[in-house]
Amino acid sequence: MSIPDIQKLEEFFATAEKPEIPLMLNPATQINDYEHFLESHFTALKQNPTSKVNQPLLWRLQALKLLIESNA
Repeated sequence: MSIPDIQKLEEFFATAEKPEIPLMLNPATQINDYEHFLESHFTALKQNPTSKVNQPLLWRLQALKLLIESNA
């Protein structure tokens, strides 16, 4: 994923309605602090966007985006 793609995701979350917390992203991932979740994921992705180690961060952000869009 490129930096512009990451910025588009950031823009989406900046304008999207915040979901109720706690939020179950999937059976193994519960989000208790929405802002911290976004900050921690975007920080790592911006530092090294092509790293395979960071791929799960991108998947979780994309899953959260889909969840927010489907509940809008």
